[in-house]
Order: sequence, then C-alpha cells, then structure tokens
Amino acid sequence: MKELNEDGFTLIEMMIVLLIISVLLLIALPSMAKNLGVAKDIGCKATIDLVQGQVGAYEAEKGTKLTDLGQLVTEDYVDTVKCPSGKALELQNGVVVEAGN
Repeated sequence: MKELNEDGFTLIEMMIVLLIISVLLLIALPSMAKNLGVAKDIGCKATIDLVQGQVGAYEAEKGTKLTDLGQLVTEDYVDTVKCPSGKALELQNGVVVEAGN
C-alpha cells in the first residue's frame, strides 16, 4: 500500500498561525494610525526646511531676494512648494511657512 505524505500543515496549524497574525495586527494597527499624524507634521517641517534651504541657494545664485516660491518650481530648485499633507507653503519676510499661519 501507498503511504500518506505527512509533509504539509494541518488545518488546525494554519488556523493557529492566522490567529497569531490577526492578534499582532490588532495590536500594531492602532499604534500606527495614531503616529500617522505625527509623521505628516514631521514631513511638513522637513519640507519647509528643504524649501528654506533652496530659497537661500536661489538668493545666493541670483543675487536678489526671492519674492515668490513659484519661481523655485519654475527654475527647478524644488519639485513642489506643498507639504506632504497638501498644505501650500508661502514666503513671509524671507521665511518659508505654511500658508495661513
């Protein structure tokens, strides 16, 4: 007679693995969702710092004060003047800030 191949997983073993994965996801997802807002704020701060640096580079190369952040995009200093959250950036007295602040 032919012997049965016992190399595979049983249904119970698969269900236990899925249960463990589900519990880990239930623990991890709320923490990740809570930190998403913090990550967006940090991303916006980093974008502001990057654009501020490019304002300095523009002014050093051109020898004039920048009046409109749109010039940085048209002259390929930056790709966009918006935060990752979609908020626009503007120039106030030579300092890059979020629009509306």
